[in-house]
Amino acid sequence: MTFDLSNYRKIYKKNNLIESDVPSDPLKLFHNWFQEEKNIHKIHKKINEETNAMSISTIGKDGVPETRIVLLKMYSQKGFIFYTNYYSLKGRSIQKNPKVCISFYWPNTERQIIIQGDILKLSKNESDEYFYKRPKKNQIGCWASKQSVIIPSKEYLFIQYQKWTHFFKIHMIKRPFYWGGYIVKPYKMEFWQGQPNRLHDRLIYSNLEKKNKWKLYRLSP
Repeated sequence: MTFDLSNYRKIYKKNNLIESDVPSDPLKLFHNWFQEEKNIHKIHKKINEETNAMSISTIGKDGVPETRIVLLKMYSQKGFIFYTNYYSLKGRSIQKNPKVCISFYWPNTERQIIIQGDILKLSKNESDEYFYKRPKKNQIGCWASKQSVIIPSKEYLFIQYQKWTHFFKIHMIKRPFYWGGYIVKPYKMEFWQGQPNRLHDRLIYSNLEKKNKWKLYRLSP
């Protein structure tokens, strides 16, 4: 079975990305783009779109890249934060190789952001603080699902959820020791802006020496 997609075309023409217009700090540019995308969702009432959805790529124990979507929960000068099960495939890959690539794709503004960085676990206090802000049902879900473990059926998962729901009617919910946050500390950030005729704008901020002195480059598309 073959599906030919060679005639799929889109003309990119919404924005430009010029060196003289961007801040020296890539986080400021990230924030500006994030807010623009979020505001578009509000204006058009696209309430089901998640501006904070990002892909994260890790390297598995077999040396093969693994990519999945997670949700960004906080960003600052310190880095980009998300939460997951430490024993999941991504968690085990991160433990072996604590370097990742995260990326955002925002079709409304015809933009991509690709971020490479070192990744570290958050402190227990930071993970606790976020965990207890989550809805109770989501907290229980962390206990019911041993992420990435093979299970016999979907019904099995519901049974586990019911079991833990009953348990936490009697006991206070605590954050599982195997669940918490990570922070990605970037050393390279690429901003991609779609342009006509495939002459896309690509600006890279690089801080490979990790001295908070970002260098700006333009790449050929």
